[in-house]
Amino acid sequence: MRSRNGNRNFSRAVQLTLFSLFTPLALYASEYLISYRYLVKDAMLYNETLTVAKAMQKCEGQSYNPILFETRDDKNLKKILRSNNEEFIDYIHKLGLSVEHQESTVNYQYTSTTILTLKTTCFKVDFNDNFVRISPLK
Repeated sequence: MRSRNGNRNFSRAVQLTLFSLFTPLALYASEYLISYRYLVKDAMLYNETLTVAKAMQKCEGQSYNPILFETRDDKNLKKILRSNNEEFIDYIHKLGLSVEHQESTVNYQYTSTTILTLKTTCFKVDFNDNFVRISPLK
């Protein structure tokens, strides 16, 4: 777009200023897919898996119930979650996990298996200078 005197730079500056004023801050947040699996076999932890991947397509839904973690200009979500592992796992447990439980007795030997699973859920992640805000999408 050109102004009447042919000055493109001024017109482009006006467009960028208007775009930055009216663009919501949520557009700058990244979206990640996170899943979690916790396997207990005969009352002992057998396996625990937390998977984090950047979403390739835009996720739909409203964000709710965010959690905040302190960072030092770190933009690597896996490292942030690893350093705050216990807090994040407690947060996931509050979101709701599906539970599968099986038990059997063969020749007077009792065995049990319990699997807690957070199905792959899209999280909106907003990185700021000193903290990261993580909220699931509903």
